[in-house]
Amino acid sequence: MNVPTDTASPLLRLPGAVAADPAGPDAGVAAHYGDPMREQRTLAEAVGLVDRGNRAVLQVPGDDRLGWLHTLGSQHLERLAEGTGSELLLLSPHGHIEHHAVLAEFDQVVWLDTEPGRGGALLDFLTSMRFLLRVEPTDVTGAYTVVSLVGPEAPAALSRLGVPELGPARVSAVPPAQFATGAVPPTPTSTYPLVALPGGGFARRMPDFGEAAVIDLVLPRAELPGLPERLAVPAAGAWAYEALRVAARRPRLGLDTDHRTIPAEGGLLASAVHLDKGCYRGQETVARVHNLGRPPRRTVLLHLDGIGEQLPEPGTPVLRDDRRVGVVGTAARHFELGPVALALVKQNVPADATLQVGDANAAIDPE
Repeated sequence: MNVPTDTASPLLRLPGAVAADPAGPDAGVAAHYGDPMREQRTLAEAVGLVDRGNRAVLQVPGDDRLGWLHTLGSQHLERLAEGTGSELLLLSPHGHIEHHAVLAEFDQVVWLDTEPGRGGALLDFLTSMRFLLRVEPTDVTGAYTVVSLVGPEAPAALSRLGVPELGPARVSAVPPAQFATGAVPPTPTSTYPLVALPGGGFARRMPDFGEAAVIDLVLPRAELPGLPERLAVPAAGAWAYEALRVAARRPRLGLDTDHRTIPAEGGLLASAVHLDKGCYRGQETVARVHNLGRPPRRTVLLHLDGIGEQLPEPGTPVLRDDRRVGVVGTAARHFELGPVALALVKQNVPADATLQVGDANAAIDPE
């Protein structure tokens, strides 16, 4: 995936920056700044700033924005409060995940940020569903960017911009199968507090990566130069961020999902799906699978034995006794856990099964 030159990040010009593979999912940002394991430990134990400026950013102004998105997607958004974020899935008629966006209701506009290279398709879909409603979906990736403060000290770093402290992100527990109608409150299942930034845009508290707080900053690109100095934090690359994300079992659309992934398989059910909000495209599949209580596959964390030099690529088969039982998503070298990967495996694969991924043996993390 090539990133337009007009959105190239100034953080790529920092000392030691090594650009991510231009053909990979993180093209356009730094893979690391000279020492990826040190950067990873910094994120886990202190705080660093991660450039995620290759994510697409969309805005949806208009009086009908919340009700419109509520009817299109999986999340309960009619009552999303100003200054609050959440997550949203847009599904196929058969319930397969087509789009995943993190959103924010900020300054009377819904902001959506999604995976690199997927903004155009998301915008096309939203535009096609406008009809006569008062909404104006627009791609603003050229003007706004996303960076993330990651680490236990992230809230303190954010306070150096002179903004109020953010409370924690909240994600509701998934209700049991066959739950009673009305048992799930008519509010978003995930709520992420926001605060305005002095130069424009906002900061959004996200679910933690273990002990590391995660705060996304969605801000004008013109505010990015000098931001590490203003925050008094070092920059860390995509490799460090991805390793902590994998260990936290947070999937990425298109890397840890495939064209058949449904929400109950992909690790996004709690944060992005309201199970009692009424009809939307794909809702029948979501409800049926949840009520049966046994999706065809599940997302797991694999520990790899580390024999090979190369990490497995997304799409590498997961084998058990030479039979394919799953597929690898993102693989990473974690500074404490060693080589790990997210994978989609069949529901009937035992938790203690010995698996093969390429030349490596693999074991499912028991959680």
